[in-house]
Amino acid sequence: MIAQKARFRHARKLERLAGYRIPDQAFHGATLEAVSSRLNYDRLDHTLHDQMLNFIHSFMRCRCRETPLCGCPEKKFSREILELRENDLDHRQIAQFLQEEYGIDIYPADILSYLEDSVHVLEAIRDIARLQEMPDLCSKAGTHIDMLER
Repeated sequence: MIAQKARFRHARKLERLAGYRIPDQAFHGATLEAVSSRLNYDRLDHTLHDQMLNFIHSFMRCRCRETPLCGCPEKKFSREILELRENDLDHRQIAQFLQEEYGIDIYPADILSYLEDSVHVLEAIRDIARLQEMPDLCSKAGTHIDMLER
């Protein structure tokens, strides 16, 4: 999954704030626990403070009982990448946006690979929907394929 390749650029600063070692992977369980705990984000510089608040707001808000280890942050991150691509950003621009908005580093090649895999999954969904005579699902899958491939 693409979320496994996302890393916090300033993980060491977060580590100092938490007071214990945390992985630099943005969606690692220990990292999510540290980010969602009551850390004093006011001790961070303005940019990192805003990035962490954006991260929490965009990926950590759900009503699951197992929050933050429920899987919702990873799903929301994957959805964010797909939506960015559907809004005409290429893989390099998506990587740049994620770095600026959330402080997440991810290789553009990993994003491109994820987008290609997503198109293949959507093609399979479209083909099965066509065989099962589900025209709405077939049409929606085709629309998303077109938006990802442009």
